[in-house]
Amino acid sequence: MSGEKNIELIIGGKRLDGRAPNELREIKMTAGLLDKADGSGYVEWGKNKIMAAVYGPRECFPRHEENPYRAVVRCRYLMAPFSTPEERGRPGPNRRSIEISKVIREAFENVIISELYPKTAIDIFIEVLEGSGSTRCVGLTAAALALANAGIPMRDIPLAVSVGKAGGEIILDVGKEEDNYGEADMPIAIKPRSGEIILLQMDGKMTLDEIKKGFDMAFKAAEKIHEMQVNALKAVYEKIAKEVKG
Repeated sequence: MSGEKNIELIIGGKRLDGRAPNELREIKMTAGLLDKADGSGYVEWGKNKIMAAVYGPRECFPRHEENPYRAVVRCRYLMAPFSTPEERGRPGPNRRSIEISKVIREAFENVIISELYPKTAIDIFIEVLEGSGSTRCVGLTAAALALANAGIPMRDIPLAVSVGKAGGEIILDVGKEEDNYGEADMPIAIKPRSGEIILLQMDGKMTLDEIKKGFDMAFKAAEKIHEMQVNALKAVYEKIAKEVKG
């Protein structure tokens, strides 16, 4: 978040990609694409392309990590070496991916009913195939889809969306250029039924009124995103029902 002043991010009330300040990028979601995973979710969100896979509950290895009272939730977020120009030729985790893995894991620990599966592990893998801003939000949303597809009991199906500030305007669903050159970026993960926030980060500066406006945008967008998650999950079971009948 550099906040450089010489890059005009909003021109004539429109952002660089033509969106209004309160407009989401185009989103497509699919569940159940991977046969070898217990659950999977794939999300195209603007130019982001992110796959999530879930394995478990399964026996916990190494054994010293297991918890006798609940399942251990583990998460690995990773950007493919070809996902962005910045990641080109750099395989494996870095400080950023380790931090994002941690915050996403902590968010899911708030929704997975892990006490039903003591001494086990639930592993979440998030792979960014193509990244273009707000990848942690898209990754969390895809992982929630994968967990639900795996049948992991959860208190809600969470989702995430970013808000921020660019060109002096509060914006929804921060894109790559806005992330790099805007004034602020605030990823938010939400439990849609209760409205509880399970992840909140801030890079940059926003006033209290600006933060409140951002929250309003995020919660309105959450309704639409949650509906997409539900529809993607329904499509899986509708396909199974058709195959059974056929």
